[in-house]
Amino acid sequence: MKIGVGAFIDESTQPPDVIGRLCEKLGFESIWLPEHPVMPVATVPPQTSVSERVFESQQVPDWYTRIPDPFVTLMAVAAATTRLRLGTGVCLVPEHEPITLAKTVATLDLFSGGRFLFGVGAGGIREESAAMGVDFRRRWVMTREYLRAMKELWSKPVSQFDGEFVSFPALKSLPKPLQKPHPPIHIGAGGIGPSSARALRDTVALGDGWAPVAIPPNQLVKELATLKELCAQAGRDFSALEITIFMPIEQGNPRDTLRAYEAAGAHRLVFTLFAPQLTEPMLAELARRYVGG
Repeated sequence: MKIGVGAFIDESTQPPDVIGRLCEKLGFESIWLPEHPVMPVATVPPQTSVSERVFESQQVPDWYTRIPDPFVTLMAVAAATTRLRLGTGVCLVPEHEPITLAKTVATLDLFSGGRFLFGVGAGGIREESAAMGVDFRRRWVMTREYLRAMKELWSKPVSQFDGEFVSFPALKSLPKPLQKPHPPIHIGAGGIGPSSARALRDTVALGDGWAPVAIPPNQLVKELATLKELCAQAGRDFSALEITIFMPIEQGNPRDTLRAYEAAGAHRLVFTLFAPQLTEPMLAELARRYVGG
């Protein structure tokens, strides 16, 4: 089982190069950084099981408003490490311009030696989407089209695209990512709420992996059975998809947690440490409990 860290790095924590070297030294396979370009003052956390785990009250904590740009921060981590995989957990795709986002991803992947994992989402805070010019109701429609456009830019010598939200004539976009045809795309959605159906369909259509949030092993078994059926219908190889669990539900002791998720079909668990927790003792304790378990 691969073990990663979801790291809320900010100015109150150790800098990203120090955090990255420590994660690599402790044996973590990957580090995943969140994204929120802005945090509207007049907002409350969305009503989900994740927000209940993250926020002690219905007020957004100060540390949640201080998230740095994940790509710049990951480049600092990349420069300080050699093996650690570098993930966005998750990039809010529709809040970017897709041509420049494709360039950013390609550049990070190239200069990190092909270590980037592209965790993608569409955003769950309505006011943030509005501030960033995104129609909240159509954010996943936009995300799907942006991903298709970016795949063209990453994988073809000359790319062109004509869609509802993004169109461009024949273009050269260089450098290309080191990983071919592009860094793995992990659909970071689903696992909570009444259904993961849309996230599963998007994984089959566009993803190289699925990364649900806070899903217990027994539910994961059911969702992966559906994902396997969808792959068969679409002619995709289910076994080629990588399953990552953000904020896994611990099942008693660490060994039980690892066994339960492995049996359910997960390949990677990503444990989140928020800025107040992102210390060397906390990382060392997490490694002691799960790395190599």
